Amino acid sequence: MDKPTKLTRRRFIALSVLSAGGTCLLSRCANQALSPWRFITVGESNLLDALVEQIIPTDDWPGGRDAGVTNFIDRQLAGAYSRYQETYRKGLLAIQETCTAKFHKRFEEFSFEEQTQFLKIMEGGKMEGRQWGDGFDRYFFRLIRDHSMQGFYGSPRHGGNKDNISYKMMKLDYPVIIGQNRYILKSDGK
Repeated sequence: MDKPTKLTRRRFIALSVLSAGGTCLLSRCANQALSPWRFITVGESNLLDALVEQIIPTDDWPGGRDAGVTNFIDRQLAGAYSRYQETYRKGLLAIQETCTAKFHKRFEEFSFEEQTQFLKIMEGGKMEGRQWGDGFDRYFFRLIRDHSMQGFYGSPRHGGNKDNISYKMMKLDYPVIIGQNRYILKSDGK
């Protein structure tokens, strides 16, 4: 029979650190498994939905939210746009901190007109607060605007433009991409 190992202070600390790290990792994995998102959190998705709906509002046609622009941004942040991950984390947090500090409510709780006014100030580079320094407000607004447009008008295979909404709105057939689409050619008489 093996002799039981003595629990020293050093061994106790090592086991505690491993246990805490494992718990954090497992809870992160469990939370991510429950989330429909690849990179953003559920809270960030609600904010992004409000932002993309402001940039591409619903009218006679579905807007940014219904076109899946948030899904597009999330997919791209987990892949090709991974270089913008920290920018999105910082910018979305800065928006919520500014809204709750100044107005005591989240951006999503603003009326459409209040959201519009907030984004006009942001676009103009006139946001107050340390998190908006060095023109970050203007930069982050342009980044969200550009990614929203890409998600709305781009190919649905990238996660946005759900049901080809923008193509239908512009009365376009699904764009042919040379080298990507396959054609079945019928021979004469068949």
